[in-house]
Amino acid sequence: MDLRGWAEIALTLGLSVGVAWPLGLYMARIWAGETTWLTPVLNPVERGIYRVLGVRPEQSQGWKGYSFSVIAFSVAGFVLLYALLRLQGFLPLNPAGFGNLDPHLAFNVAVSFVTNTNWQSYGGETTMSLLSQMAGLAVQNFTSAAAGLAIAAAAARAFAGDREVGLGNFWVDLVRITLYVLLPLSIVVALALVATGVPQTLHAAVTVTGLEGAQQTLALGPVASQEAIKQIGTNGGGFFNANSAHPFENPNPLSNLIEAVSITALGFATFIAFGRMARARKEAASLVIVAFLLVAAAAVAIYGLENQTVPGLLKAGVEAGQNLEGKEYRFGTAASALWSALTTGASNGSVNAMHESFMPLSGGIQMFLIQLGEILPGGVGSGLYGMLVMALLAVFVAGLMVGRTPEYLGKKVEAAEIQYAMLAVLILPLAILGFSALAAVLPAALSSLLTDGPHGLSEILYAYSSAGGNNGSAFAGLTAATPWWDTTLGIAMLLGRFGYIVPVMAILGSLAAKPRLAPTAGTLPASGRLFSGLLLGVILVLGGLQFFPALALGPLAEHFQLLASLRP
Repeated sequence: MDLRGWAEIALTLGLSVGVAWPLGLYMARIWAGETTWLTPVLNPVERGIYRVLGVRPEQSQGWKGYSFSVIAFSVAGFVLLYALLRLQGFLPLNPAGFGNLDPHLAFNVAVSFVTNTNWQSYGGETTMSLLSQMAGLAVQNFTSAAAGLAIAAAAARAFAGDREVGLGNFWVDLVRITLYVLLPLSIVVALALVATGVPQTLHAAVTVTGLEGAQQTLALGPVASQEAIKQIGTNGGGFFNANSAHPFENPNPLSNLIEAVSITALGFATFIAFGRMARARKEAASLVIVAFLLVAAAAVAIYGLENQTVPGLLKAGVEAGQNLEGKEYRFGTAASALWSALTTGASNGSVNAMHESFMPLSGGIQMFLIQLGEILPGGVGSGLYGMLVMALLAVFVAGLMVGRTPEYLGKKVEAAEIQYAMLAVLILPLAILGFSALAAVLPAALSSLLTDGPHGLSEILYAYSSAGGNNGSAFAGLTAATPWWDTTLGIAMLLGRFGYIVPVMAILGSLAAKPRLAPTAGTLPASGRLFSGLLLGVILVLGGLQFFPALALGPLAEHFQLLASLRP
């Protein structure tokens, strides 16, 4: 560990929040339907889309109608993407001549991109045609992120409203977020990545002569455009199998900084936009602080753990100093540690180091961040409503302690909201621990593991954590492209996304219909040190109660196994 590493972590996190502030204020204007500097250019396009779709922008939807629209849109996206992947061998823009995907793999890929998970059981450069990459995966990178941000906009309206019936119009939110937020940001970031050396071409490959004189074929494609929305929308799912560890996706430290900031900036911006629209800026700042502290603590812990010699080398008498196994040496341990904390805390499957190669406790930290849900700052949109669920539970606990009906941002939190919140929170243990238990005993699942013992269990836990938490990063060491894993991971992704969204929308519908009350002397402040500490405690305790036993059997058992191996 050195000053340069600490400075790199501080700079990246600081830039993420710094960029998020103006971006959040801008996005609040988009959610509110206000004019921006892009309105003269994009308004005609926006109005044209409404006419084609038959959408009446002024018509607000209740929580059931809004939820149905989200699910119907996602089902349509799944069907179109599944059909494209199953037929890609017969379609144009396939210069490499890739064949159709198998049914179970096509199901897994379509579900993963529609749910904003972007789990990869395939190698992009060896499986996907350019048409599948651009018209299939990249389109879903936009739409799945926009759907999450739309629900965040509905959450802001629920808290800002006073006895409101509607939460806004999903189709309007979807169109405006895509046109005014995601597209402009993606263009800017894509051009910046091209400037750093990321390819952007319709050529499938190029043949080069290597340093040893042998010829080598290098896969190419429209990488920069896909990389931009992959990072901005916290999608993951890189153009190449190695994702952001591939030099064509992430060629140098400057591109690494751009991509790392892109992963988290929009997530933090969503909190800020919520605070402005719901007239709760101090309260939203507390949410930002809690998310920031958790992801920063994780980055610092992983950096410390990875700055030690691998036990196997230590036993052999080799003092390596850092655990650089599986990491990108051109970025260093600090960048890899920070990236791992960001991608697991921000619900992004994009990695610049193999998670499998981290020390056991580092892998456990990453796994725990995913298992907390998409809240640090989480996927775009989903991070906000996931954190709001935690905030409701925090004020409920505080209300029990002082004997008052809990309130949050002027809304009374009653039995119905807490019941829905617990239903949402319990989806993750169901998806993660339920499927992990089955996979740990069924031969169809165990045959895909490359290792057994505690590490094999860690691989199983990480896979379902990543799927259920809509994260998409992989632990490696697990051959997931089989019918069992493709199917069950797909189901876990659906539960993690829509099993969470529906109870959250029910909460928002209930809160929107309530009057917004002025704070009184007995109201618990939803900002400041007291509330931030309470929220932090609820997150850690709830996460620990749900997943600590499983983590103890996986990463912690691996850690003690390594310590035992060092004994004479």
